[in-house]
Amino acid sequence: MQIEQNKVVTLNYTLTDTDGNVIDQSNDGSFAYLHGANNIIPGLENALTGKSAGDKLDVAVAPADGYGERDAEKTQAVPRNMFPEDTEIQTGMQFHAQSPTGETLVVTVVAVDDETVTVDGNHPLAGVDLKFDVEIMDVRDATEEEIQHGHVHGPGHAHG
Repeated sequence: MQIEQNKVVTLNYTLTDTDGNVIDQSNDGSFAYLHGANNIIPGLENALTGKSAGDKLDVAVAPADGYGERDAEKTQAVPRNMFPEDTEIQTGMQFHAQSPTGETLVVTVVAVDDETVTVDGNHPLAGVDLKFDVEIMDVRDATEEEIQHGHVHGPGHAHG
């Protein structure tokens, strides 16, 4: 069975940057997604279209087809008093913030001083060239419920 719209695909993968540093991996057959539902980055999903269980491939994904290019406007210094007084703010911490349009963002602290905290709203992998080493373990038809919900349901999964 080939990978196409509304198929559930189970993968083993290792994600590395261009220097070979492992960023993420799932090599136990537990990663499954609904193809065509925007559950994974476009560059990887496009490369998997038409493949079948048992196929192995290396996929290079440029930032534009991954997590996007870095946007300097998403990095800003905010007053220290916008954070709880009893919290020691450190570089690398992540917080939820609200964008000017009202959407919830995850921001990462990139610098701290007595007056300001500099946060970055870019995805941590924005601007990074990615390399996926992928083995397709299984391809099956999605259930009507999975298609309706836009994601894979695992064994025993129930929605109330």
